[in-house]
Amino acid sequence: MGHDHIHLPLTRREFLTKTTLGIGAVSLASLLNPSSLFALGNKPHFVPKAKRIIYLYMAGAPSQLDLFDYKPQLIKRNGQNLPSSVLGDRVTGTVSTQNSLPMVGTRWNFKQHGSSGMWMSDLMPHMSKITDELCKIQSMYTASVQHEPAQMFTNTGSELPGRPSFGSWISYGLGSDNENLPAFIVLKTEGLEGGFAGLYSSAFLPAEHQGVRFRGGKDPVLFLNNPPGVTEEARKEQLAYLKKMQEGAFDFWEDPAIKAKMAQYEMAFRMQTSVPEVMDTKGEPDYIYEQYGEDSKKPGTFASNCLLARRLAERGVKFIQVYHGGWDHHNNLPKQIGKRAKETDQASAALIMDLKQRGLLEDTLVVWGGEFGRTCFSQGQLTAENFGRDHHPDAYTMLLAGAGVRRGLTYGQTDEFGYHVVENPVHVHDLNATLLYLMGLDHERLTYKFQGRRFRLTDVEGHVVKGVLS
Repeated sequence: MGHDHIHLPLTRREFLTKTTLGIGAVSLASLLNPSSLFALGNKPHFVPKAKRIIYLYMAGAPSQLDLFDYKPQLIKRNGQNLPSSVLGDRVTGTVSTQNSLPMVGTRWNFKQHGSSGMWMSDLMPHMSKITDELCKIQSMYTASVQHEPAQMFTNTGSELPGRPSFGSWISYGLGSDNENLPAFIVLKTEGLEGGFAGLYSSAFLPAEHQGVRFRGGKDPVLFLNNPPGVTEEARKEQLAYLKKMQEGAFDFWEDPAIKAKMAQYEMAFRMQTSVPEVMDTKGEPDYIYEQYGEDSKKPGTFASNCLLARRLAERGVKFIQVYHGGWDHHNNLPKQIGKRAKETDQASAALIMDLKQRGLLEDTLVVWGGEFGRTCFSQGQLTAENFGRDHHPDAYTMLLAGAGVRRGLTYGQTDEFGYHVVENPVHVHDLNATLLYLMGLDHERLTYKFQGRRFRLTDVEGHVVKGVLS
């Protein structure tokens, strides 16, 4: 599936001349499978387990030690200084200035749940009820200790800006299953930081693979609606004339960017009808709102975005990314993490079970997690009521559910302090390679040649984590 892009593309006239059945073949294909004309023509490298991914991204890095990774030794040794033998080389400037690093045990109860006995914090009561649907990777590690580079790394495979995002690679590799909606859609919790534009950029991939942000409220996609006084018929005429001009320009310049721009115009026109329909949740039954929580009735909340993610999945959108910020708890963690957990726990569990009830979970992969973890010691002063945790890239947790992953599995382990991975380490490149594999894509073959080099999401690393596959 890699492309060199060193040849000149056929002009429209040459294509129709050299195609044996000409217009008839194109017309027949559009009748048999309308969406095929809006894909790249690429196919999966092998039979996929998943048709789509819903990525619930917790920007700011949730504390795995207070949510998922139970460490009784930290509770027992609360307030004692972290042994110097445990401390690694990678610490932030903030922590390096502290005179002591007092270990801090979680303030919340952990219990084992489900037939697998998976440990979960009582901060996540709803997710705790569905542990038999979850695959918990407890041995994640990543490259950067700072937020923006780490978020870039998770989403694009590089700490530096300028690489295509995960969803853009999916769109480029597999095309779209719905001619009226983008293959890659982004939803964000309004009022919380997290999910800057570079995380869903198509970078040097063709522009039609860019993630499209949907907002809450009456204008979900900016500049999508016609200006006052411009009718639908007038817009059709404008697009028809613009298409004629663009086709002439393409015949002369043979620049693929012209085709990409035209495809975006046409998609925007079709979205004028499809977007209001998918965003209108008023027809959802009352039990759905109860399942997702009261916030699901409020546009722009995490709960409403999870409900929208299910509706988008039903309509064939391949990559849906839901960003929820506010997880960066350097201080006042006991109060703040409770807020974030309450905002996300019920809706996350509801999404997974809603997909299952509709038969969608068997071919939908749900991912839950952030860019790195938090330290086992307190940042700043540790008191009976308050503490904070600093960034920690060397050990954290991600959750998977759905297509192709083992249910009720806890994969990998950290040491007794939750500071280092001691069993089955999983690097971000490994996770991304695995997610691509489940979508039927070989991460080493999904490439794009740009400025003389073949790029891929996993750069020059990554291995499929076979231990989490069903």
